[in-house]
Amino acid sequence: MATAIPVAAPAADIPTIPLRELAPWLLMFALLAALTIFFVSADQGAISIPSGNAIHEWVHDGRHLLGYPCH
Repeated sequence: MATAIPVAAPAADIPTIPLRELAPWLLMFALLAALTIFFVSADQGAISIPSGNAIHEWVHDGRHLLGYPCH
């Protein structure tokens, strides 16, 4: 009876991404997240860029979901 000779699987080459190439993307998404949190948590439109409370009304349910008081 013949025995099977184990064949080694080829090693996977995992690419690396230099931090230099990731930094602009990380910065962009961090600024986008900060801007989103600002608009969601803006106090009744008092410090929002457009006047009135339009943004507050657009993100009203999200404010409740995140625990921000708004009434």
